[in-house]
Amino acid sequence: MANYMIADLDAIPPVRCPCGFAKRAFAAPDNQTATLHVVDIQEDSRTHYHKRMTEIYLVLEGEGQMELDGKLFPVKPMTSIFIKPGCRHRAIGKLKIVNIPIPAFDEADEWFD
Repeated sequence: MANYMIADLDAIPPVRCPCGFAKRAFAAPDNQTATLHVVDIQEDSRTHYHKRMTEIYLVLEGEGQMELDGKLFPVKPMTSIFIKPGCRHRAIGKLKIVNIPIPAFDEADEWFD
């Protein structure tokens, strides 16, 4: 096994997620360290949280708000957000972001109230 992975995000099909549609790179059974997602956030994003994952968001396109534990914060391109486990969050508005889940993304760690 190589000591690296390369992903062509243009070749990864998007999947539905609570925020909109995500292209998920480095999601492999032998990788539990971290993944990288490019997410097209839709206006119908759902408030959710994770019990184990930390997420780092980087806004690439669009302007809107992040709801973090019930508080609203404006976001625009080059805004970055560090979201700890347990923080209820959602993005508001049409945005394109990079999301880095640590450890690697696990659908079983998406929780809704």
